Amino acid sequence: MAPHDIRRPFKRAAISDQQKRRELSLQRQAQNRNEAQLQARRLASSILSLPNHNSESQHLEPVELVPEPIVEEPETDAGDITDIDIRQAAKLKGPEARRWFASQLMLPEWMIDVPDRLDHDWYVFARPSGKRCFVVSSNGTTISRLRNGSLLHRFPSSLPNGARTREGSRSAQSYCILDCIFHELDQTYYVIDMVCWAGISFYECTAEFRFFWMNSKLVESGACEDPSTYHRYRFSLIPVYNCDHEGLQTAYTGQVPYAKDGLLFYNKHAHYQTGNTPLALVWKDETCSEYVIDTDNKGQIPNQQQVVLEIQENGELVTSDDPPVVLGCLNTGFIQETGLNIGNLVRFAVSEGGLTFMNGKVEKADLQYIGKVHRARAFADSYSKIVFQYMVRHSPLRIEDLFASMGTSSEQRGNEVEMVG
Repeated sequence: MAPHDIRRPFKRAAISDQQKRRELSLQRQAQNRNEAQLQARRLASSILSLPNHNSESQHLEPVELVPEPIVEEPETDAGDITDIDIRQAAKLKGPEARRWFASQLMLPEWMIDVPDRLDHDWYVFARPSGKRCFVVSSNGTTISRLRNGSLLHRFPSSLPNGARTREGSRSAQSYCILDCIFHELDQTYYVIDMVCWAGISFYECTAEFRFFWMNSKLVESGACEDPSTYHRYRFSLIPVYNCDHEGLQTAYTGQVPYAKDGLLFYNKHAHYQTGNTPLALVWKDETCSEYVIDTDNKGQIPNQQQVVLEIQENGELVTSDDPPVVLGCLNTGFIQETGLNIGNLVRFAVSEGGLTFMNGKVEKADLQYIGKVHRARAFADSYSKIVFQYMVRHSPLRIEDLFASMGTSSEQRGNEVEMVG
C-alpha cells in the first residue's frame, strides 16, 4: 500500500523501553552543558597528539590507515579508562586508546521501536557506506581518526585552521571537529554532524541548529570544493529531510551520489552526546542497505545470529550500553575451564530458544558459547543492535511500519524540508 493511501495512525507494539529512554535522555541533556566548550578544545588537542607508530609524518601527504599492532599487555578493568580526562587520554596507546576514542562519537541506537511523533520531531537521511570518523582541523593541519582511535588520514583542508597557508589562522582557539563518514569509492568525507566550528562548541546545541549551521558554514569555507594543493579531500553535505511521508520516502528511495547503508534518524531537539543515544537511530532493510543481517569475517551470513558480550566480575554477560544490559551468566567452573577472564569479550550464537521479551526487556536469551573475541575489538554489542538483528531474522520492523505510524498525509505539518545538501 502506498504511503498516501494510509488512512489511520498505526503503531506496532513496543518490545523495548527505547521510548522511555529517549524521554529521559532529553531531560538529562539539559543538565550536561557546563564542560562542553572545554571538552571540545581538549578533544581537538588530544586527537592531534595521540601517538601513532609508523604513521605520523611531517609533510602534508595523506597517511593511509595502518592497523595498530596488538600488544600483549595485562587486562584492565573497562571502567579504568572511562574516568580519565582528555589530557590523560592523549597518553594512551593501543587497545586503551581505541577504547577511549570510541566513546567520543555519538553512536546511534538501532531502531527497534518507532519513536513517538516521528513525523514532527525527527529528521531522516540516507547514511553513506564507509568509515565513521572524527575530522579535526587545528594548528594548520587536518587529521581524521576512526571511532577506534586509529589514524585514517593526515592532510591539508579548507576547514578552519586546516592547512598551513598565509590566510590560515594560527590561533589555538581556531579549530574544527566534524562527525563524518569517509566514502572510499569517491574519496569523500560526508559530514553527518558538526561538533565544533572555528573554536565554537555545538555539543549543547540542538540537531536542528547544528544542521543549519553546518549547511551554511561548510560551503562557505570552501571545504566542499574539489581537491587542490591545500585541500586534499573533498567534503560533502548530505540531504537531510523532515521525517514526514515525503521526506522519509525521498531518503529511502531517492538517488544519492554514494552507496547507502541504511537510514539515520535524528531527534531535532537532541544535543551531541557521546556514546550510545536513543535520540539518534539507524534502521536498515534490503532496499537501502547491502548488508542488513550481520556477516562473519568471511562476509557470509551465519546460520545463527551471533552476539558479542562482555564478562563481568560475577560472571554476568552484558552489552556495551550504559548502564549495561545483562543477557546471561557464566558459572565460575566454565570460566576457569575455558581460560576466560573478567573483561573479556565473548562470542555467542543465539540458539533455537531465541530471545524472550517481557515488559520491554529481554527476559531470557538462549545463548551457545562460540569463543573469545580478538583483542583488537574494543566493545561488546549494544542491546539495540542485538534486538534489531534478532528482529530482522524473525519479525523485522518494515518501512511500512514507519509510514503507518505517521497517520494520513493531511495530518502532516508541512511539505518536505531539505536542510542540507
